Amino acid sequence: MNIEKEYFGQTRDGESVHRYLVEGSRGASVALIDFGAIVQSVRMPDRDGRVDEISLGFDSLRGYLDEHPYFGATVGRYANRIANGRFELGGQTFTLASNNGPNHLHGGVRGFDKALWSGSPVQTETECGVCFKLTSPDGEEGYPGELQVSVLYMLDVENRLTISYEANTSRPTPVNLTNHTYWNLSGAGSGEILGHQLSIVADRYLPVDESLIPTGELAFVEGGAMDFRNPLEIGARFDSVEGGYDHCFVLGDSASEIPRPAAILRDPASGRLMRVSTTEPGIQLYTGNFLDGTKGAGGKIFGRLGALCLEAQHFPDSPNQESFPSTVLSPGDTYRQVTIHEFSAA
Repeated sequence: MNIEKEYFGQTRDGESVHRYLVEGSRGASVALIDFGAIVQSVRMPDRDGRVDEISLGFDSLRGYLDEHPYFGATVGRYANRIANGRFELGGQTFTLASNNGPNHLHGGVRGFDKALWSGSPVQTETECGVCFKLTSPDGEEGYPGELQVSVLYMLDVENRLTISYEANTSRPTPVNLTNHTYWNLSGAGSGEILGHQLSIVADRYLPVDESLIPTGELAFVEGGAMDFRNPLEIGARFDSVEGGYDHCFVLGDSASEIPRPAAILRDPASGRLMRVSTTEPGIQLYTGNFLDGTKGAGGKIFGRLGALCLEAQHFPDSPNQESFPSTVLSPGDTYRQVTIHEFSAA
């Protein structure tokens, strides 16, 4: 295992950004930048030992400074959507940015994906990575409380990428963090992911309204387009899902103490497989429905359906839906999440 730190550019405010390249012992590597605590690159071998880029990103900082679809980003203070950009907490109404139609999305206009984090390399005999830390001031993007956040990325000798999150607050506040890496196990920019096979350990999902806010129902997946309990090509029932998949699947009624199986993604062409486990109660499947032909790393074009996200998280709009597991973090408590991506090929 090895880690190298290099200069990656400057923010528009003139602050230096660094890239951390973490190299594993089996041909795997993960690159991280402290702007947005972003996963800039994930390279993994296929069944024949060929190593390809399997995540979407940019070669330079400029791509991340401009508007982009959250490639590889740490998303917060609240991942996914909050209806109408507001919620009530402790008898007070809090107003957030409506940056996704009428709704608040992924922390607002300047979420954690646009913040400069403080990064520190971490290395042991069997794993290597980076710990990123951030302070979100009281009132930032409309959220109450100063939030202290850390995100630890670790790659181990078995090609497991573990993401561990912690947060503490000075006032009660909703917290829902996730990572927004886009995956194409055939290789970034290689085409659509409809031929990938997916299984999700969920017998329920959250139906949504026309603006992608959950209706409050926990519907059963059985027999429908949302039924991924057994491996299924993503394209098999895709045409029956209006707009494509952008839905949260229910892994449990609450967060778990240790990571539990969540999803398995496999690319038959390359043999690559990604197994996801998490402590979170939900996982969002998003099939890159709004990718628009952005030119990314290596000059590759990232078109619609050219990658997918599997975002471990709490349920969307939980601050406005009492029946959902609570996302409120109180002073003296610690928010914790662990999500593991295990890679192999056969």
